[in-house]
Amino acid sequence: MKKPINNNLVIQLHIPDFDVAKDFYSKLGFEVAMDDKPNDKLPGYFTMIRKDDLGQTLLNFYGGDERVYDQAFFKQFPKETKRGYEVSITIATNSIDKLYQSVQANLKESIVRELKEIEDHGNVWKDFRMVDPFGFYLRFTELIDWGQV
Repeated sequence: MKKPINNNLVIQLHIPDFDVAKDFYSKLGFEVAMDDKPNDKLPGYFTMIRKDDLGQTLLNFYGGDERVYDQAFFKQFPKETKRGYEVSITIATNSIDKLYQSVQANLKESIVRELKEIEDHGNVWKDFRMVDPFGFYLRFTELIDWGQV
């Protein structure tokens, strides 16, 4: 059996609309864990967690309104810049076929590569790729050996 991935990595996605994210990611099995809405003084944060037998995947979202475009680093880029350019957010799951069926039924327009079996560097697995409403590139995959200990 391949070893699970245990780490302290938290991915934070800067987005202008929390409701759109909650709707999209809930269709992928994520649930809101914490919700700190934007207010007059500060942008907001919220987190969503997806659980399966491999463990939990946590995504942290920042912004929630137009102020996200004024963040210290990201404000140097035009608003129209694809979010997550050249980044693939990889989420391992033990139920790739079931998840893919759900995605086909609920988010088909977001699929950019169909579920397929891949063989590479001695590993064989299935995965599929999607783009979320903000342009983040998502890869859902069976667990493979990435060198985790």
